[in-house]
Amino acid sequence: MRLTTRTNLAMRTLMYCAVHTGRNIRTSEVAKATNASENHLGQVINMLGQTGFIETVRGRGGGIRLARNAQDITVGGVFRVFEAGTPFAECFDAKECTCPLISVCRLKGALGEALMAFYRSLDAITLESLVKDNTGLKDLLGVEPVTAPA
Repeated sequence: MRLTTRTNLAMRTLMYCAVHTGRNIRTSEVAKATNASENHLGQVINMLGQTGFIETVRGRGGGIRLARNAQDITVGGVFRVFEAGTPFAECFDAKECTCPLISVCRLKGALGEALMAFYRSLDAITLESLVKDNTGLKDLLGVEPVTAPA
């Protein structure tokens, strides 16, 4: 199993937004920090906005930011949005299935159960759990450390 580039970019974008809370973020910043094409990232950001994970702000001070708290966004929820259109196996797509075993095969059911278990395990992982106290991630994404007042 391999995640699509769009899902990967969606998670990178959400993590970037989560560690840069309190301000609008430009697509170019995310693209640079996550090693992504701005055009491809723009498509992902559009989908994240349409599905309510981020909000977009137009204009001079515009950009993107999380539309919900990081603890309310699950990895499973993001993966479902971005991976739902990609059949896990040929037999999951009735229009494209050419497998001669489909009428008697038990593998599809087993794969379906495994896929549901996969998503359930990802539902337990929040965006907050990926970024909270992750100083390495914050360093990579250019977050200034908070210093105690003198």
